[in-house]
Amino acid sequence: MPTIYSITQINAYIQGRMNEDPMLAQVAVRGEISNYKLYPSGHHYFTLKDEQSALKCVMFKGNAMSLRFRPASGMKVIALGRISVYPRDGQYQLYVSSMAMDGIGDLYAAFEALKKKLSQQGLFDPAKKKPIPKYPQTIGIVTSSAGAAVHDILRILRRRYPLCSVRLLPVRVQGAEAPEEIVSAIRYANVHDLADLLIVGRGGGSIEDLWAFNDERVAYAIYESHIPIISAVGHEPDVTIADYVADLRAATPSNGAELAVPDREALAQNLDAFSAAMTGALNRQLRLASQRLEGLAASPALRSPTGYLDRREKDLGLLKEKLLAAQNRELSKAQQKYVANVAKLDAMSPLKVLSRGYAMAQKETGELIRSVKQTTTGESIVVSLADGKLNASILSIKEASHESENQDL
Repeated sequence: MPTIYSITQINAYIQGRMNEDPMLAQVAVRGEISNYKLYPSGHHYFTLKDEQSALKCVMFKGNAMSLRFRPASGMKVIALGRISVYPRDGQYQLYVSSMAMDGIGDLYAAFEALKKKLSQQGLFDPAKKKPIPKYPQTIGIVTSSAGAAVHDILRILRRRYPLCSVRLLPVRVQGAEAPEEIVSAIRYANVHDLADLLIVGRGGGSIEDLWAFNDERVAYAIYESHIPIISAVGHEPDVTIADYVADLRAATPSNGAELAVPDREALAQNLDAFSAAMTGALNRQLRLASQRLEGLAASPALRSPTGYLDRREKDLGLLKEKLLAAQNRELSKAQQKYVANVAKLDAMSPLKVLSRGYAMAQKETGELIRSVKQTTTGESIVVSLADGKLNASILSIKEASHESENQDL
């Protein structure tokens, strides 16, 4: 009867034999990285694959510190290390000690080429991003109806904001048919205005699993959508073309649901704070109004209206007396000024001069005679006196001599 071994013994035996094989102790493997994951511990887990086969790999933190690049799914690399068995799982894998890039993998190259093309066309322009509604009434979910992502999204939406309704647009999220189904769902939602907001995405996976969201047709459908779109594809390290084009990128489907709606608990807290602030403001207004009313009630006008009116009437009487006195003073000044001006005018009046014995001679035409040179012998003139006029005729003309003028001076 053959010897019976435990699973642990078998795995340990295989591990020992593989560790003794000099070929497996130091081997260089060329392949494309897939299912790359970096854990918080600093260890790197991934798969190397070619057209026909795949090999699981692990690179521990100590070895990974010597890397000159950041690994990512889709990269072609050459990994150096040893092949051994992990006894617990009974799986052999490549324990990578160092790794170098061997050019960019075909999928990664296609991703970068499409990314560059769409960026040049303006599909990633932040200015063209549509705002995400704060309080959406209806949310459309474009994802697989069978995946875990849709359940996570629905659970979070119900918990955070049960007021909104949800419409599921089920599609395949991987495979050759997936891009066209995703495009059709987005366009259908836009044509029929099914939602205020769309969440487009799926759970995590390899670069091949997520490739539908790197399709050019999906990118244009997201860009042309008049409904705002949140892209929620894969996990935090996974970045797709859909993430760049969408109006908002979520790290995971669960995060997409959190970004899509407000938290009802936070809303309730905000409402409570707002209510408290409004109550405080109203109470302050009431206190101020009450203080004003108390001030008015204590005023003399309200405490003793008759006495207040009597005092006001007395004040008006005093003001009236002051006004009349001021008016009389101004009238007296004006009268005195008027009398003085009349006296000045009277003193300058020709009639006043005539009353002192002077006469005024005029020609019959009314022209005032100031000089004997203005007259001729025999000419008729009019002489005005204080009490009347004389019609006279010039018999002779005698001019005054300069000597007599000087004597008069």
